[in-house]
Amino acid sequence: MDINKLHPVSEFEWHIEPTGDMHVPGVIFAGKDLIAEMDDKVYEQVCNVARLPGIIDASYAMPDAHWGYGFPIGGVAAFDPDEGGIVSAGGVGFDISCGVRTLHTGLTPEQVLHQQQHLADVLYEHIPAGLGSTGIYRLNKKQMDQMLLGGAKWAVEQRLGDYKDLHHIEEQGCMQGARPEYISDHAKERQKHEMGTLGSGNHYLEVQKVVEIYDADIAAAFGIKLNDIKISIHCGSRGLGHQIGTEFLKQMVTRAADYGIRLPDRELACAPLDSDLGRRYLGAMRGAINCALANREIITHLTRQAMSKVFPAIELDLLYDVSHNTCKLEPHTIKGVTKNIFVHRKGATRAFGPGHPALPDTYKHCGQPVLIGGTMGTASYILAGASKSMQMAFGSACHGAGRSMSRRRATKLWQGKQVTQELADKGIVIRSPSMRGVAEEAPGAYKNVSKVVNAAEQAGLAKRVAKLKPMICIKG
Repeated sequence: MDINKLHPVSEFEWHIEPTGDMHVPGVIFAGKDLIAEMDDKVYEQVCNVARLPGIIDASYAMPDAHWGYGFPIGGVAAFDPDEGGIVSAGGVGFDISCGVRTLHTGLTPEQVLHQQQHLADVLYEHIPAGLGSTGIYRLNKKQMDQMLLGGAKWAVEQRLGDYKDLHHIEEQGCMQGARPEYISDHAKERQKHEMGTLGSGNHYLEVQKVVEIYDADIAAAFGIKLNDIKISIHCGSRGLGHQIGTEFLKQMVTRAADYGIRLPDRELACAPLDSDLGRRYLGAMRGAINCALANREIITHLTRQAMSKVFPAIELDLLYDVSHNTCKLEPHTIKGVTKNIFVHRKGATRAFGPGHPALPDTYKHCGQPVLIGGTMGTASYILAGASKSMQMAFGSACHGAGRSMSRRRATKLWQGKQVTQELADKGIVIRSPSMRGVAEEAPGAYKNVSKVVNAAEQAGLAKRVAKLKPMICIKG
């Protein structure tokens, strides 16, 4: 991206002044080096989002932003339902409510190293992963609708999770307002065999070691110590979410002209929040959020079973679970007035600051845990939401390293076996059903996650708490 097109507000905040039919400015949170790595398409997409009806404040891009479908991945935008605001399926993405949850293990690095290969095998056997992977739990039509209404709460009620987990899940494990009747039979059919599965792409389950602490007080509040072993799970709503996105995008493209909406890009297909189509999408999307929350809860249940086979006395308590592909109705203060607005976060994590009423009591004084996935060969991070972020980007932060090249290009540069061996030489054990998938997710295909996280902190979006390096990675 040409940095000369941007107006610097600070070293890590850059503005695109409104031109033409842009309703609001664009704002990119990143250092010069990360901006230089961004495709020009990110600039174009940030500007296009700023042209959508009812947008509030600005069209934002996080430090890990890269080209996406309509909205940039790493994009944040909020819309006012009282000012003709819209909801966009492209602003949520196809993997609805993809997110990360992190678990405490109480293990030491020595315990994991002693059982590393065996533990990797047991986890791989218990956690279905890969394109088209299916789980051991089959849902009939009634169970499907109950899951779509209940989310992780439903999973717990089915004895596929732990009630204690619900306190540390976004929305307490259940997104209100889901409408299963707005989800097609085809979407439900795709999902009925996929509960409790990781899927493919950048999804994973990792056993990780805490290698650095940046804020001892917040780390203590989160239950994190140096050399702790954690487990992180990254996945979403699988086939159901993808089908919902596909179907509603087609409908939104077809109906845009009927609503008087001129799309700067067909991929920005949207519908007014107060329209029948907008309401139906919100109801279906909320069902997909619950699907993702239930999916991660079931995978946690399977992980607990697997870990207990290797470490019989182990208990895996949940640190937090947060999504990064959603549109949510949230109260935010805009120019001194608190309003309920619809915040789209696509490849961007909710990062509420200290004192926010949505946070569990244990974290209220220090801010929300912000879980940042890196790559299987580098590191992941745990951050805490910052008070400043609530005024900067509707309480949002980056969600990961962000791709620096396409999957197709990655497979031309790396082979799966080569990547697996290179990581093994670094002490990282990989298990995956697809060597092509490993090549697509080669660490070199991503931006430097440490630079991304540093930019988020320097911009004031979130505060670094801990750095974690992978020891075992189960890759989809």
